[in-house]
Parts: sequence; C-alpha cells; structure tokens
Amino acid sequence: QVHLVASGGGLVQPGGSLRLSCAASGSIFSRSTLRWYRQAPGKQREFVAFVSTGGVTNYEDSVKDRFTISRDNAKNTMYLQMTSLKPEDTGVYYCNMILGGEMYWGQGMQVTVSS
Repeated sequence: QVHLVASGGGLVQPGGSLRLSCAASGSIFSRSTLRWYRQAPGKQREFVAFVSTGGVTNYEDSVKDRFTISRDNAKNTMYLQMTSLKPEDTGVYYCNMILGGEMYWGQGMQVTVSS
C-alpha cells in the first residue's frame, strides 16, 4: 500500500516563497515519475510540474523560472519550491506519483497567496 503525505502549504504574501513536501511510503518511489498539480477555486485541476526518475523536469508555462520540482530518493520525498508567488498561484496543491500505470495522490494542501 502506497501513501503520499503532503506538507508545507499555507498563507504567503505576493512575492513570497513556500516549499511543499510530499513523503511517500513503500519501496517504489525511486522508480516512479512524480508530478505536482493544483486546483484553483472554480477551475479544473491542472498540471504544475514533473520530474522523471532520471531528474528531467518539465513545468507549466506560468510557473517556469519560479517553481522548482525536485526529488530525494533516499528520503522518499518530493518537493516543490515556489518563489515569486502570485495571487493566481492560489489553490489546492496535490502531489502525484505514477509507476507502471498505477497512480497515487497525496492529500490536497491549500496555498493562498494574498496580502
């Protein structure tokens, strides 16, 4: 059984930074592709960032150069470092892990960017 436990959400002012973490149980983490998604109020869940097993990353255009996804296989943990946050980054953030067609989600975390 795989569980993802996310942490690090909260309230931050525009221009501020926040780091989200997502810790995974089980032994498949290092062989899994990892993603972050978010869902703004009244909108559908959208892709934010991706990191492959080999460390290749990809980002949604609006977060490029502001967000950094990373993984620590020794700790079974993925991260999303968010800088220069904007009010439009507000939403519920979800971590996601995929291996061999199986998909796992962490619980959503609220990120609010507001003054």
